[in-house]
Amino acid sequence: MNFVKSLIVACALLLAGSTWAAGDPLFINVTSDPQLHRTEMALGFATNVLKKDHPVTVFLNDLAVKTATKAAAGSTTGKLLADVMKAGGTVIVCPVCMKHYGMAEADLIAGVKVGNPEITQAALFGPNTRTLSW
Repeated sequence: MNFVKSLIVACALLLAGSTWAAGDPLFINVTSDPQLHRTEMALGFATNVLKKDHPVTVFLNDLAVKTATKAAAGSTTGKLLADVMKAGGTVIVCPVCMKHYGMAEADLIAGVKVGNPEITQAALFGPNTRTLSW
């Protein structure tokens, strides 16, 4: 019985893997504090996906907006965020969350985009876009 379950799982994984075509975009939603390992994981994952020629958009919201500040630029997550952008990734910051945490656009590092419905929804709802959340 375990063999049959293993075979079913293996087939499901093969089928799931075959639906991820080269160039399919990835939208990564990050809500975690920049000091947390989860944020590092999300940004490291984004960079690795970019190396496989998939477009990546990282959407920073809730506490994660602090990752895109000039004050965080020298931190581990700040450096990882810079790596994402150097590799061609798009970074969008939630303006509502920025306001909630008392941030202004002048606080952000160069290259990030302050989100709006057009920018964010275009990335999220693009053809064949996959999503992950941290």
